[in-house]
Parts: sequence; structure tokens; C-alpha cells
Amino acid sequence: MAVGQMLLLLLAACTVMPAKDSLLNVCMDAKHHKTKPGPEGMLHEQCAPWKDNACCTANTSSEAHKDQSNLYNFNWNHCGVMPPKCKRHFIQDTCLYECSPNLGPWIDQADSNWRRERILHVPLCKEDCEEWWEDCKDYVTCKENWHKGWNWATGTNRCPWGSMCRPFSQVFPRPKDLCEKIWSNSYKYTTEHRGSGRCIQMWFDPAHGNPNVVVAKYYAWKKRSSSAGMENVTPETDKAACALPWPVLVLLPLALVMVSKGAGGC
Repeated sequence: MAVGQMLLLLLAACTVMPAKDSLLNVCMDAKHHKTKPGPEGMLHEQCAPWKDNACCTANTSSEAHKDQSNLYNFNWNHCGVMPPKCKRHFIQDTCLYECSPNLGPWIDQADSNWRRERILHVPLCKEDCEEWWEDCKDYVTCKENWHKGWNWATGTNRCPWGSMCRPFSQVFPRPKDLCEKIWSNSYKYTTEHRGSGRCIQMWFDPAHGNPNVVVAKYYAWKKRSSSAGMENVTPETDKAACALPWPVLVLLPLALVMVSKGAGGC
């Protein structure tokens, strides 16, 4: 009877304390990310909103603001000087990528020798994408996909031979083109608005909390529900499942019988 009671207690403990969700509050396995998120005393300028719980260090946040950063030796000014109003969006994009612990639902395997994981199809809020495009549309670039295809002969990115510098508005005719194509579909353009709880915000006021926490929870639930065939279950009623060790599952019926017999003998 003692064995049966112990197994039942294991089951009860599991239902009270759900397993940790691997999609929430995590850092991707990439070049400069911390192994797990945590507070930073201070993050540089535009990365500051993540200082209470960040996947980046103070040094990474500082490098994110440089024209030619040591993070990736990437030069924003490959077709002339990038205007500050445009550059701030790329800085914010870098801060989100390096610092956010709320990108778990979109972490994917990377086919790269400098990182094991990347983000894919992160649903970006409509305002973030459209303001990015609006502030950069008059800047010029020679490439649509900034992830690959550069001339790295000098150690930093330069336009490929034969390419021409053209306005963003020609290379990326719509905000959707910019957000989805520039980083190989890391982002996905959405019609969802800031504060909706359905899109990731690059820009937010930390005084009101990080809105991306709720967004990550929603999409983590959606991803779990989809894989479990539970698309019609609402987030409010969906509970995190606990994976019991298989020996417990095998012995559970026996435990129930033993407890039942023990109760009958009293």
C-alpha cells in the first residue's frame, strides 16, 4: 500500500507543479546570447528596456549601437551613411534579437557555423514594421537579403561585385518586404497592433512591463495545442501537461489497485 500511495503522490505533485515550458523565458543558442536570461545592472540606450530580464550582456548592448560592431563586423553604411532615423530601427532590431527572452516559440535550428539556433517567422507588430520602412525608405542598399551574399574580402560586409545601391523603397517596395526579406524570414509582417497580445513589439515602454511576455505565452500555447491536436481549446482552459516517467505510468494502475485493497481492509 505504501508503494501505491507514493506513486499517487507523485501524480498529485505533477498536476500541482507543471513542467517548465521550454518555449518561455529562454535564450537561443547563438553567438553572443547568455545561456539563460536574467537581470543586468544596466544595458546601453535602446537595449535598456530588457535590463530586468535579458539574454544579452551590457557589452553586447553597447556593441549593438556601433556603426561597425564587433558583434558581427557588420557595417550599416555599406551604401553611404545610414540616416539616424533609419539606423535606430536596426539598433532596436539588434536589441530585440540579442536581449529578448520572449522569442522561444520562434526559435529554430540554424544552418550556420557561428550559431546553432535562429528565430523564424516572429510576428512583428504592424506599427513596428511600417515605421521601420517609412524611416528607411529613402536610404540606399545593394541587397535584399542581408544575411548572406556579401563581399567579405576586407573582413567587413561590402556590396557584391556588380551590384548597385538603390533606395530602400525600390529594393523593398512594401513594409512587408523589408521585415520578411532582410533577415531571411526572421520576422513575419502582421496586421496585429501593439498592445494586442498577438504580435512582438520591438519598441515598448518598460515602465508598463514587457508586452512580449504575454505574446510569447499565447504563441507557446498555440504551438503546444496545435501539436497536440487541441486547436479548439482556449488558453484559459489549457493546462500545462506533466510528463510522468514511464515506470510511474506503468505502475499507476497497480498502485490504484493496491490503495483500493488497502482501503477495503481497514
